[in-house]
Amino acid sequence: MKQANIDREAGYRLLGELAGPETIEATLSRLDAVAPGFPDWIVTALFGGTYQREGLALRDRQIANLAALAALGGVEPQLDDHVRNSLRIGIEPREIVEVMVHLAPYIGVPKALAGLRVVTGALGKDALATDESGKNESGKNATA
Repeated sequence: MKQANIDREAGYRLLGELAGPETIEATLSRLDAVAPGFPDWIVTALFGGTYQREGLALRDRQIANLAALAALGGVEPQLDDHVRNSLRIGIEPREIVEVMVHLAPYIGVPKALAGLRVVTGALGKDALATDESGKNESGKNATA
């Protein structure tokens, strides 16, 4: 049997890239105060293990996360985090919206709408506003 490749340092580096250093400091320390060691397990197992596997690009993993969290429902804080993480790695706002729209026939309209509420909250309405050229107010192309 092949052993799993777990790399704690790579996990923390990747989490820093995805969520930013402030998340490591604030969120993980608060969680560690409640459940000592649990945040380290999450970072090590997920970001230092699962995310380090070959076969999917980081972008694809984030899209899968968005879909899975929307399908689960009731995990809005985590979905919000992954929307923000997706933006940090270059997934466009309109692509994130389109993931939620695409999910509707598979997970149900109520869950897709709940996902869209989280997305619009994370993005802010200005990020989704476009002019006739398809660019948002920051000048970025808002369409996929």
